[in-house]
Amino acid sequence: MTRMRLPARRAGGMTLVEMLVALAVGLGVLLGAGRLLAHANATYAAQMEMAAVDDGGRYALELVGRALRQAAAVDPEALLGPAAPETLPARLAGLDASSVGRTSPGIDAPLPDAANGSDVLAVRFPGAGPAPDGDGSTVSCAGFTVARGEEGWSVFHVARNADGEAELRCKYRGAANWSADAVVAGVDGFQLLYGIDTDEPRDGVPNRYVNAAAIRALDDALGAADAQDLNRRTWWKRVASVRVALLLHGARATRAQPGSADFALFGAAHAGAEGDDDAGTVLHEATMPADLRRRERRLFTTTVALPAALP
Repeated sequence: MTRMRLPARRAGGMTLVEMLVALAVGLGVLLGAGRLLAHANATYAAQMEMAAVDDGGRYALELVGRALRQAAAVDPEALLGPAAPETLPARLAGLDASSVGRTSPGIDAPLPDAANGSDVLAVRFPGAGPAPDGDGSTVSCAGFTVARGEEGWSVFHVARNADGEAELRCKYRGAANWSADAVVAGVDGFQLLYGIDTDEPRDGVPNRYVNAAAIRALDDALGAADAQDLNRRTWWKRVASVRVALLLHGARATRAQPGSADFALFGAAHAGAEGDDDAGTVLHEATMPADLRRRERRLFTTTVALPAALP
């Protein structure tokens, strides 16, 4: 029996050229996937930073708004006390382009501003309920209750922490001394405008918005005979609303390129009319340190209408 001889098959495989082409294509796919992953990570990091900034800004404005509305709280016993209500100090006070110390009383010892001309807001309010803990209806910005017969304080200002980061702080008077706690970090600017009621008789509607320095100038022009006369006539008791602006940045540099945006904290109209004379109400990213220019940044604003003020 004769066997048929089959032709030998050549061993199959990739040529060198084919292998190089495959490697190049695979490398291109890997590089593309790497770029997509890096872009996704950068986008995620930016979104997380913005979420943190949003949470901090909303919380800060809510805290400031609550403190301002609490300024209208009334202690009936104080109204029946020996001092006439109209001679008591105003519930609101403020400073422009300043900061205050952690342990100094109120805002009596101003310090240089800590961040781009940031302002100071001081709110006073009466306690409620029996000592020592009160009834919980009036609390300082730190959450501590204030009992009847005591005067509570919530002072908002910007100071720098041990790392040099500017933060909005809440200063309050404790049982034995003054202290301050951080509200939110990453502050570029904290600004305030006060809507004053200039009508006679007053109708509780603001006619113009001014800063703390302008109110001080109006008070100086009163020519008050003494402290009680000033308390009776001060323009701080004519404040019908407060505009608050807070510019915050994230904790990490997540932008690929430094920002160059301009921020008019109270809008273009105020920036054009008063921006040059009201430090900190217009901020430019281009003038900030390089690291800060690559951080996420957002402006928060609110206007708080105050209930009818005491005489």
